[in-house]
Amino acid sequence: MTNLDDALDVGGPLLVGHTRLPVLGTARIYVCGITPYDTTHLGHAATFVWADLAARVLHRAGRSVEVCRNITDVDDDLLAQARERRVSWRSLATQQAYRFERDMDDLGIAHPTYEPRSHDHVDGVIALVEELLVRGAAYERRGSVYFRGGEVYRRAGLTRDEALAVAAQRGGRPDDPDKDEPLDAALWVPSTGGDPAWESPWGLGRPGWHAECTAMALTTFGPTVDLHAGGDDLAFPHHAYEAAQAETFTGVRPFARAWMHVGAVRVAGTKMAKSTGNLVFVRDLLERWSPAAIRLLILERPFAQPWDFDEAQLDVAAAGVESLRSAESRPGGSPAASEEAARALRDNLDVPRALAVAREARGATMGGLVRLLGLRYDEKWW
Repeated sequence: MTNLDDALDVGGPLLVGHTRLPVLGTARIYVCGITPYDTTHLGHAATFVWADLAARVLHRAGRSVEVCRNITDVDDDLLAQARERRVSWRSLATQQAYRFERDMDDLGIAHPTYEPRSHDHVDGVIALVEELLVRGAAYERRGSVYFRGGEVYRRAGLTRDEALAVAAQRGGRPDDPDKDEPLDAALWVPSTGGDPAWESPWGLGRPGWHAECTAMALTTFGPTVDLHAGGDDLAFPHHAYEAAQAETFTGVRPFARAWMHVGAVRVAGTKMAKSTGNLVFVRDLLERWSPAAIRLLILERPFAQPWDFDEAQLDVAAAGVESLRSAESRPGGSPAASEEAARALRDNLDVPRALAVAREARGATMGGLVRLLGLRYDEKWW
């Protein structure tokens, strides 16, 4: 009988958003990781569970998969939290990264092939900035270096006014008087007080946020990645500037062949974030519900769809896991059903449609899908 793995292997490329993603050889997935100071909340988990599923589907389709998931441990928000808690930024980052990795293990998310940390890639950022200056794509002013980004907002489909508003909300500082243009982005900034600092041609300082990811991605995978994943709030400014900087540096386009922007998790209509005080931590949820229930809650919807969380949904998800496992143990399944479920997964990772097919087919088709979605932990896919 044809199983789900076989059906995925012969069925063609993955569709992500509007991009068909055929892959020969190794699939390179770059996942924007955490800034380690408020980990791991359910919004984080949603991004990493979806990226994990994309890797699983590509792997089961016969591709070698390499995942790079960074840790941004040099960041203004992290530094502010370290000062508030009266601990060193390195200590806070190390502690929170450990907690994050434990949560990822408990959720059945594979260890990434690469896990670069910003503080290890400062030399790469300096090399990136030097080349952008040579190319006239950046300029230095009083120890800061800025990327000329006045048109980058177009990549995200925003108007200029929308981009200015988002930049102001997300640390872009459009009112910085040293900028030639409000939408230029900091590549390098001076460090003051006890903030981390490195020697550079522009004085003591540290990397800008977008430049860190650009340097880590280019160092790990070279000029292009096959799939770039992250929360939908990163589409602009972070991902737009990261891609623009990488393409300017290498001359290779596109930087990312496909983008997976995962919909925000909200509580009572408000996006989950530290600033709103509505974080729901994975560690707390795991005290009452299984990892499988949390994974199913996240996956039983389109990946790009924002959604509202309440705890009652986890009771439903837990019952759903038991129902799926029961269907797996009942006779059924067919080559046609496995092929239909595989088509659904290749079509924007359409888990709800794949589950509907498998629920009707039961048996081997359901068994293959339960394993692929990470709802059983008796085997590893990686």
